[in-house]
Amino acid sequence: MTEAGRDRNDPSAFETARARLAADRADTLRAAALSRDFDAIVAANALVAVDDEHDPEGGSTAFERSHVSTLLARAREHLEELDRALERLAQAQYGQCEVCGGMIPPERLEIRPAATTCVRCASGPRRPPRPA
Repeated sequence: MTEAGRDRNDPSAFETARARLAADRADTLRAAALSRDFDAIVAANALVAVDDEHDPEGGSTAFERSHVSTLLARAREHLEELDRALERLAQAQYGQCEVCGGMIPPERLEIRPAATTCVRCASGPRRPPRPA
């Protein structure tokens, strides 16, 4: 079953979900593309003898590098989540909770297109996914 209409054979539900995932993926790819800029900044700083401890800007530069690095890692992780969601969609498993097997509400999928759990399972204690 899919999120909209709860019918795996509903082409409009499939297309809506696919479009939502594709739009989220495109946005995330734009963020991940900043990694080239980040790599250039790191390379440029490597050419300069920077003493973070004594340079008045050193602490903030190190913090910003760490912050951007974390954001890039999160963007890459989100891309993987979206790719897995697209795989679930192709296998007609999109919108099905990986923990309890129930349906994920369409409102949750609209907000979090890569969601793998229903609201109840997401807010409860962590349990391993049920076997396929």
